[in-house]
Order: sequence, then structure tokens, then C-alpha cells
Amino acid sequence: MSIALKHTELFVLNMRTRFPFKYGIASLEAVPHLLIRVDAELDGRPARGLAAEGLPPKWFTKDPQTSFRDDLADMLHVIESAFGFAEQVGAADCLFDLWQQVYAQQMQWATGQGYPPLLWSFGVSLVERALISALTTARQIPVAQAIRENLLGVRLGEIHQELSDHEPANLLPPRPLSSLRVRHTVGLADPLLDVDIPQAERCQDGLPQSLEASIAAYGLDRFKIKLSGQADQDVDRLGRIARLLDAHEGNYAFSLDGNEQYRDVAGFRELWSTIESSPELGNFLTHLLFVEQPLHRDVALSPEALDEIQAWDGRPPMIIDESDGSLGSSTEVIEGGYVGTSHKNCKGVIKGVANAALVEHRCRQDPGGRYILSGEDLANVGPVALLQDLAIMATLGVKHVERNGHHYFRGLSMYPRSVQQQVIAAHPDLYREHELGFATLAIHAGRIDLGSVVAAPFGLGLELDVTEFTPLDAWTYESLVG
Repeated sequence: MSIALKHTELFVLNMRTRFPFKYGIASLEAVPHLLIRVDAELDGRPARGLAAEGLPPKWFTKDPQTSFRDDLADMLHVIESAFGFAEQVGAADCLFDLWQQVYAQQMQWATGQGYPPLLWSFGVSLVERALISALTTARQIPVAQAIRENLLGVRLGEIHQELSDHEPANLLPPRPLSSLRVRHTVGLADPLLDVDIPQAERCQDGLPQSLEASIAAYGLDRFKIKLSGQADQDVDRLGRIARLLDAHEGNYAFSLDGNEQYRDVAGFRELWSTIESSPELGNFLTHLLFVEQPLHRDVALSPEALDEIQAWDGRPPMIIDESDGSLGSSTEVIEGGYVGTSHKNCKGVIKGVANAALVEHRCRQDPGGRYILSGEDLANVGPVALLQDLAIMATLGVKHVERNGHHYFRGLSMYPRSVQQQVIAAHPDLYREHELGFATLAIHAGRIDLGSVVAAPFGLGLELDVTEFTPLDAWTYESLVG
């Protein structure tokens, strides 16, 4: 099968949060949501694909010295560069071959520009997502089928050498999940109880705002709790959360997100010792799933940090997220004392397939070990970005996934009414009509149903007219923040 990218169009929809989402050094209040439409050729026949992603502050680069305007310019630069390289490549024998060429050219260009891998590979991820969308839409097949039958042409051994004898189908689940658990984000500024919310800051929009109200509304039992890096503050807040979860749901589980707050292992060990020694948190910690990215990306994979992690007896299970910039990061961190990494489509679908296969391979070789591929969020909003993300999570068998786009944004209310109705009609198991007249995620007993998502080509069961939105060349930063 030959594949070629012929033409790319970029559009923007500005989105504002219901209330600020504070994580690490950033606070998300407004974000441009990029929608991408491509025209491709499959075996000489035309095919059209879609991809989308919000462009958040201080995730792809965590530099406190740069402005959000600067960060957006860099994100858009790497995206346009990647699509430019993809068009220059021309026809390739399979999607994997095209992806490899774009990846190599983008890496060479970005290294000269001084862009870090997590940022420049983001552009490549959108190219592969748009082309996977074109392939599955043209063939009218689910993405899980395309991956299991290896219609993408993925050669796992060229990403993780130990997988050279395997095809994706050998190491991925035999069928995609039909539902998954929502792991609810508790941001650094999120109110825990309704009484914590000042009257002037209450959202009068029909959706829960506090953690207490979200548990009651959605039946949540999986959580992701952000850490500030301030020991006394974190212990106090964790104690409050522990009391709330113990009162509402005894069978809960949670992850902790360090958001790169620590520059060395010793600093994080000091926090962890404080948390472990708190009498109030003893039972709470028995519900811990893992700790995500406590160390800053600049040091998390350094030889010194990996040596210290391996020497730390009784360490909590830790995974990386922002440090997962290269294709080989997963092998490196597993060898160095971490238990795994995260998947987000913004880090690459092909990379995620290879990492899921690596984790399964290690589990089979070492049944007594612990290896994790988690599912994390980037404030993902539907209908394109979220549904494509869910389709891949289901394909990889990730059973609980951080979800927060529905919490920090008011469902799909930022889209035209016609689009919202399209989404509800195509995905009535995943979205519902809210009593106040907007499309919102349907979460029942802490779960979302994915039947319509895993059956549709790359998750999306409708034709979305992206020309309804602002062309990128007509969009301005002032339209977002003005």
C-alpha cells in the first residue's frame, strides 16, 4: 500500500476553561484548539483525514522565562514543519516508512533550532494521526483492526530492538476495550468541597466543580492528584482528599503527579518520607497506583538519578511522562528503576503501540515484575482529539485513563449546536444531551462506554466540517486572550 500526504489545512477554535486548571508552573484558562484536515493518497486514490489537539501552556516546554505567546509560536512552528516535511517526502510504501522519514527530517531540523524532543515530536504525532485517520476512513475500518493487522506497517524492532521477532498483534490485546474507567484529575487549585468555593468563583453551568460534587455526579473511583512540591502543603491537602475519598468510596485508587517539581532524587525522597510518616495517610497510600514524573525532565533520566532510584529501597512505583521525549525512553527508564511511562496521542500513536508492546513483552518475560503503561490527558476535548485518544487507549488495553477535558471545559458547548448534535447522534454512548442543552461526556459509575468509538474509523463516527472554524493564518493570539 502506498501512502502520500498531498495537502494540509489548519483551523483554530478558541476555548476557555470553566475555572483555572493549575498544574506545575502553569495555569490553563484559555487555549487554542487546533483542527487539521489533510488530503492524502492511498494507492493513488484520494483520502481525507483529521487530527486535532489543544495547545496548552508549559507542557511541551517547561521554561518559566517564556510567555504563552512564545510557546504557541513554537508549537505551531513544529507542527507546520512536520506537515511540510511529510508533503516533501511524497509516496511511501507504508505509513510507518513515511513516519520514519518525517521523524528523521524533523529531528535534524529541530535540533538545529534548539527545540526539545517532546516539542518537535508533537508535530510528527499530528502528521501520523491525520494519516491514520485518512487510512482508516478510506478503508472504513476501526483503528484497532488497522493496528492489529499492521496496515500501518509498524516494525517494532526498529523502535525497541527486543521486539524484533514480534508483530503488534502478538503483544496487544485481541480486541479493544469497550469501556474504561475515568481517572479524575484533582488540579492544584481545584476545590475539594463545595464549601471551599467562594460565591464569586462558583460555576453556574450545570456541571460539578468540586471533587466532592464530581464524585457524586459521576460515581468516580479513580483519581489523579497533583503535587505542589511543598511538603507541608501536599501532606495537608492529601489528608483532606483521603478523608473525602474514604467517606465516599472505600474501593478507590489514585496516582500522584509530581509535575517535574523536583530537581534531584533526594528532594523527592524527602517529600515521600514526609508523606509516608504521616499517620493520617497510612491507609490512603495503600490505594496508590504510581507516582508520575516527580523529577524535572532535565534530570529524570540522568545516570545519577537512575542510579539513585535503583538504590532506593522501598521507593514508590514511578513512571515518566514529560521525560518521554525519545523513541527509546521506555526501555531506558525500565532498566533504570522506573516501572514505565505514559501514553498520550500527542507523544505519538506508533510510539504508543511500541511502548504497549514493550510493557507486555516485559510482563511475559518477568511475571513477578511490575511494568506500567498509563493513560494520561492533556485536557483533551472532543470530538476529534478526545475520540482518537480513546480509540488508541482502548486498542492498547489501558483500563483507566486520566480524563479532565470534560471537567475544565463545559462539554462541547464551545462548538456550534449542529456539531454537538452530530456528536450525540454518532456517539450516544459516550456523549449525552445535558439538561441545559449542550453535549457533555456521559460518565456512569466512573466509566465511559466506547462501543461507538472503537467501531468507527479512528474513533470518529461523523464527518466534521472543520472549515466552520478560523483558518490558522487568520487567527491571532489577541483573539484568545483579548
